[in-house]
Amino acid sequence: MLRIYFFLAICFFSSTLQAQTSQSDVLFTVDDSPIYSKEFIRVFKKNLDLVKDESQKDVDEYLKLFIDYKLKLKEAQALGLDNKQSYQRELEGYKKQLAKNYLTNNKVTSELVEEAYERVTNEIKASHILIKLSPNPKPDDTLFAYNELIKLRERVVNEGFESVKNDVHNGKTIFAEDLGYFSGFKMVYDFENAAYNTPVGEISMPFKTRFGYHIVKVDDKRASRGERTVAHIMISNNKENTTQENAETRINAIYQKLQQGEDFEALAKQFSNDVSSAKKGGLLPAFEGGQLSSQEFEDVAFSLQKEGDVSEPFQTQFGWHIVKLYKISPMGSFSDMKPQLEAKVKRDSRSQLINEALVNKLKQDYNITPNNDALAYFESILNEDYFKRTWQLPKDFKSEENLVSIGDLQLTYSDFGEYLIKTQRRQSGKKPIDVLVKEHYKVFLSNHLIEYREAHLEDVNEEYANIITEYRDGLLLFDLMETKIWNAAKNDTVGLKAFYKKNKENYFWNTRVDAVVASSAKKSVIKKASKMLAKGTSPETIKNTINKDGKVNVIFTSGILERDHQSLPEDFNFQKGVSKIYHKNDAFLVIDVKEVLPKTLKQFDEVEGIVLTDFQNYKEREFVKQLHLKYNVVVNKAVLSKVKSQINQ
Repeated sequence: MLRIYFFLAICFFSSTLQAQTSQSDVLFTVDDSPIYSKEFIRVFKKNLDLVKDESQKDVDEYLKLFIDYKLKLKEAQALGLDNKQSYQRELEGYKKQLAKNYLTNNKVTSELVEEAYERVTNEIKASHILIKLSPNPKPDDTLFAYNELIKLRERVVNEGFESVKNDVHNGKTIFAEDLGYFSGFKMVYDFENAAYNTPVGEISMPFKTRFGYHIVKVDDKRASRGERTVAHIMISNNKENTTQENAETRINAIYQKLQQGEDFEALAKQFSNDVSSAKKGGLLPAFEGGQLSSQEFEDVAFSLQKEGDVSEPFQTQFGWHIVKLYKISPMGSFSDMKPQLEAKVKRDSRSQLINEALVNKLKQDYNITPNNDALAYFESILNEDYFKRTWQLPKDFKSEENLVSIGDLQLTYSDFGEYLIKTQRRQSGKKPIDVLVKEHYKVFLSNHLIEYREAHLEDVNEEYANIITEYRDGLLLFDLMETKIWNAAKNDTVGLKAFYKKNKENYFWNTRVDAVVASSAKKSVIKKASKMLAKGTSPETIKNTINKDGKVNVIFTSGILERDHQSLPEDFNFQKGVSKIYHKNDAFLVIDVKEVLPKTLKQFDEVEGIVLTDFQNYKEREFVKQLHLKYNVVVNKAVLSKVKSQINQ
């Protein structure tokens, strides 16, 4: 996880291609290595909106950071970190992964993305019958499955699906199942196609997927449910120092207060253990079906019908919740959903269609023409031994004959011959020799076309080249920081403790209180609770006295509370005893302070993690100072002036 965040940070200072910047002005040099103004301007403008520190939006301040970045890269290369096998291996792996996004046919991809949008915005309710087949079925098995499904289709038409389902489903070779509602990407693409192309109320003809042959009956089609925006109050099962009640008891008490007419948002601010949403009255970001990690939460949220509806308490793996519906939003527009749909299309079996279109384009780009003489030759030398996995190249094999040229790569008969030798080990089932040769040559050529384009992708795609350069630099910087700073600080136990002692003023507990907070929507109730607290009455006795007839009039929060605790008012006076009555988040509060805990030094064991982070930051600053002494940095003031003018235009 650390590496991911680090790369997000270093992309701040992404490099560009040397070929693109060779004609640019040199902004500065690091030991005579030029850094071009074009690169600096591009990076500055690219990251301007991401910078949170206003000082970094100043060109001079940003230049300091940029120089530090380049110094670290220079040191990483000087240490030979770019020659490490682990570095080379990870870089090649990333290049291969990233290349998938650029090895595509945009026209076909666009058509598939448009189709996908239509399908994810409309749900199908269907049932199906599957006759399962092996991955490489015999022709007789295929014909049998097809004919059997024709008969079953007729039975479904005449008898109804449920009757046929109960009769034929065995869960082994024949599956008859109700699938409920589904949308795009929920089924394999061949099945999805058949379902969406079958009118409601009708049954498809038999069709094949990788599982076997199916028929599908479409029962309904409806618009997808879109997004929900909700707020929630959550009581965690594990929350400490908050209440002596268990989570279920507490959530039911809060629900009772809602039933009594108290405000949802105010109660969320007072009591919800989801701190990030509590401050916003429990409000959560909008979500779609299938987006949350809790199915129970999602089901309740989508079951609410009207904006303002509130659920009863329910439990998930995170604790107990009450949900309020704020907004029902339809599915996003095509432009909003296009990026995520495109990513899904490229991961889905639809990608096979994209690959076929890509290969056809590469054939045009590299001027590939059929070599019928070569195919005829291979048809003449292949025989039945191939299906026995014992076939060998003949002694007079024309190994050096040219088969096909891809750019500057020349493939020979020997390349394809060796490919056939290897593929016979995976061959299953007989087929005519001419069909076999054509199929294998198609795969052989496609693989080499894609491999060649991938190997030369940096030469033909500027965006890909820039991203690879960013990642290449990022790997170097990560290894440098891990070696010189992070691990060094972590392993320097003596230095870490010395740093803690030297900087103790940064590691103090602020003033805290050991207190009980009573909260109620009614001031009269809090006045009564305040008097009882002043007499030393326990919170449990007070609750039993005030919360009668099924009503929850007062809720208590207790424990060690810091000044910014959600239960405490901003102007609370940290003083022992029962406080005055405060008003916060539409509720009245009184605090019984048992003890005021003064500002005290945090022991090293309590803050070791924080101290380590601070120590690492300190060592990094010292490290950068050393780099400035080691390498000579010369800034071209005239070019910097031009850069400022260009940026400020």
